[in-house]
Amino acid sequence: MAGGALVVFSGGQDSATCLAWALERHDHVETIGFDYGQRHRVELDVRADFREAITTKFPQWADRLGPDHMLALPSLAAISDTALTSEREIAFNATGLPNTFVPGRNLLFLTYAAAVAYRRGLKHLVTGVCETDFSGYPDCRDDTMKLLQVTLNLGTESRFVIDTPLMWIDKAQTWDLANDLGGELLVNLVIEHTHTCYLGDRTRRHPWGYGCGTCPACDLRAAGFEKWNESRNVQD
Repeated sequence: MAGGALVVFSGGQDSATCLAWALERHDHVETIGFDYGQRHRVELDVRADFREAITTKFPQWADRLGPDHMLALPSLAAISDTALTSEREIAFNATGLPNTFVPGRNLLFLTYAAAVAYRRGLKHLVTGVCETDFSGYPDCRDDTMKLLQVTLNLGTESRFVIDTPLMWIDKAQTWDLANDLGGELLVNLVIEHTHTCYLGDRTRRHPWGYGCGTCPACDLRAAGFEKWNESRNVQD
């Protein structure tokens, strides 16, 4: 597909699946990550491992994977008071949102991604936001992405496309998408070389990957993996 793509790649399951999705569709794909003082910063450490594994295990994608860009956004943590940016117990606040919600995070990520894409001549911005398993985060909604795309295009006189391949699927279907894109090999790379746990725990290995096993992110990932495995067993 013409135009090239820039994938917002956090190092988690969703963005890793989106990276494979983009590599399957575009001749040139770059990645961008953000260090915003997240409590689970280990997700940034595994990004390089996943990128390297992609190039060695999937030679058909190796020539398509371009540079990685890493931006520091310390101000996001400085103005946040959330369980993702400080040592706080995960809970729900008065608005009904979990305190893992970092206000403005995805809006800023895609704005910075658009600035990099503009400079790099890339048309597609790929992000793993999802309205099915999104914990109620308002900046993961389809309406938000559509309006943000309009805003970015107006503000840069460009024709960016925000691609959201996971928008209408749940975690089980995300595992299935990885399997469709790269089979058991890609699924295993997601298990071994991505990180989702909000607490940043990589000391415990589960069938679905590493994590504390109790935070909301681990719960979603584990439940999705179990549901996907059950559906495969039924089909067999």
